[in-house]
Amino acid sequence: MIQVSNLAARQVHFLKERDKLTEEDFLRVSVKEGGCSGFSYKLDFDKTKKDNDKVFECNGVQLVVDSKSLLYLMGMTLNFDGGLNGKGFTFSNPNATKTCGCGFSFNV
Repeated sequence: MIQVSNLAARQVHFLKERDKLTEEDFLRVSVKEGGCSGFSYKLDFDKTKKDNDKVFECNGVQLVVDSKSLLYLMGMTLNFDGGLNGKGFTFSNPNATKTCGCGFSFNV
């Protein structure tokens, strides 16, 4: 399971409204090789689901993850830090053994 915090959900809804996206558009979270620690997170809006995608629904956000990325993301919570020194979206990933200061890079 992948969770979306209340603050992250509000930000996703704000971005969808701002960009005039529809109900068909969902948030895709994936993992790519690279970054300071070995892997990096990627967030995109998408409207095309693939056969190997897993769909999660949390706090009104439909989140889609491909099966390969899911191996690294299972149990993760997507957060949003919007304070004065906020970092934007952040990832609380119990699978990460090492993270970079940027918050978008990790290793397992």
